[in-house]
Amino acid sequence: MKAFIRVMKALSDPNRVKMMKMLQARPLCVCEIKTVLGIAQSTASKHLKILEDAELVRSFKDGLWVNYSLSDGSGSPYSASMIGNLKHWLDNESEILELNQILPGIDRHEIVGK
Repeated sequence: MKAFIRVMKALSDPNRVKMMKMLQARPLCVCEIKTVLGIAQSTASKHLKILEDAELVRSFKDGLWVNYSLSDGSGSPYSASMIGNLKHWLDNESEILELNQILPGIDRHEIVGK
């Protein structure tokens, strides 16, 4: 039951749900996520850690960047189910539509000035 509760708690925050929807489009770094959501980098990192602990997202290193993507769900049937369902849920919500408009214009190199 603990794994189920962990997944449900992870998805109980609107910013974490938005992060999941954003990661459907492509892997993102913390700086891209915090820019789109307008939150502090430390806050974004804490949210991502909660999602990672629930096996909803995974992180991987690419040179100097740490990228986040949706998990494949293999670690938990609860995370797999929620990842699959979220792909079809909330797409017509105004907040998600707005994120989908902003996201293509976000570039990590411009954010960090490199």
